[in-house]
Amino acid sequence: MTSAPQRPFIHFVRSVTLTCALVALPALARAQSLRELYEAARAFDATYLSARALADSAQYRAAQAEALNRPNVGLAANAQRRDIDVPATVTGPNRTPIPLTAGHFYNNTVDASVNAVQPLYNRNNDATIAQAQRGLQVAMSDLETAEQDLILRVAQAYFDVLAAYDALITSQTGKKAIAEQLASAKRNFEVGTATITDTREAQARFDLSTAQEIAAENDLRTKRVALDQLVGRTNVIPKPLTEPVQLPGPMPDDVDVWVTTADQVHPAIRRARLGLEIAQLETERARAAEGVTVDLVGSVGATRLAGTATTTPGTTTSGAIGLQLKLPLYTGGATQNRIKETLSLEDKARNDLDAARRGVAQGTRVAFLGLKSGRAQVNALEAAESSSKLALDATQLGYKVGVRVNIDVLNAQTQLNVTQRDLARARYDVIVNGLRLRQAAGELRPEDVNAVNALLAP
Repeated sequence: MTSAPQRPFIHFVRSVTLTCALVALPALARAQSLRELYEAARAFDATYLSARALADSAQYRAAQAEALNRPNVGLAANAQRRDIDVPATVTGPNRTPIPLTAGHFYNNTVDASVNAVQPLYNRNNDATIAQAQRGLQVAMSDLETAEQDLILRVAQAYFDVLAAYDALITSQTGKKAIAEQLASAKRNFEVGTATITDTREAQARFDLSTAQEIAAENDLRTKRVALDQLVGRTNVIPKPLTEPVQLPGPMPDDVDVWVTTADQVHPAIRRARLGLEIAQLETERARAAEGVTVDLVGSVGATRLAGTATTTPGTTTSGAIGLQLKLPLYTGGATQNRIKETLSLEDKARNDLDAARRGVAQGTRVAFLGLKSGRAQVNALEAAESSSKLALDATQLGYKVGVRVNIDVLNAQTQLNVTQRDLARARYDVIVNGLRLRQAAGELRPEDVNAVNALLAP
């Protein structure tokens, strides 16, 4: 019989079995850690790379807006030739001919100028620049969200593969035990110490376990394909959990602290706050459209004249500097209606912020409760595993002495197998739910992957 103090040894045997199954697969030199696969996904995942490219472009958009308050300098040049044919005479007012100097005349004109404008006072430009800066912060928040999502997707796919391995091993272990029980039932039937019912029940359980093994193998292939696709590698094998494993709990163990932190740092809330600020700046831009703008303007130019039709050939230069003021007097009501529109959009952005804060608070509480429930479930399943092993040993002993029948042994074996499978799945869920809680609170960082790596076998 297996006693409770032997549980660490049992976990060690399961860990060794799982590790052997992982390494035995073809086309792989070694198992890979979660950190290693996460780094691979960062360089391959199209969704994350798209978010990163968008964030990179935002800095250039902000730089474009900042140019609005800088000098704008342009060069203008023009060249032309004018040809004139003069006849010998022309008719005067009284139809009297007036003699002229007949001939072909021309002139060439070349002029060039440099014009510059420096905004001195423009509220519209100031609001536009402030909007662009906040737009850059929005892009950074989106990138942070994409990175958190990538961490969780990689971790979920990673532990889905491990759970599929565990399910397959449990199925194979159960099938092996049922096969031994089937052989025993057949021998007992042949010597007359058991009925044909025991044999048929064992055969039915064996056939069912074969079907379950096939389904587990297919599920494992599916989960491996998903992980391979996510990280851009083939035949990826994750490292199993070390045994015995100490699963982390929420730190701090107070959901209100998590909710308060989430309200301050969550990228979705930060994005909504920035959206409200951008909407307020849009109202400021709309109001600036009916205000004054003042620019400093200046120009420097040169004109060169040459040709037979030019009285004073040569080059002349000019320069000018001054202030330019613009004030719209009437826009047909467009400015006033634009202001009303932006005020309504401010209300929308304010409501979006409230919705984001409420959604994050709810998601954080749900994730916290899920992690706490998962840890309690792991503890219960560990106790159930120990009890199921004791029950199986007792049932097998009772079968040998004739007080138990074959179906009792098969039921006890099935119960143990299901408990072990559920326990492995619950452990993985606790780890993933720990990451999900940090994501819900907006605190998930790439460094958190290292904490999970410490739980894996070396």
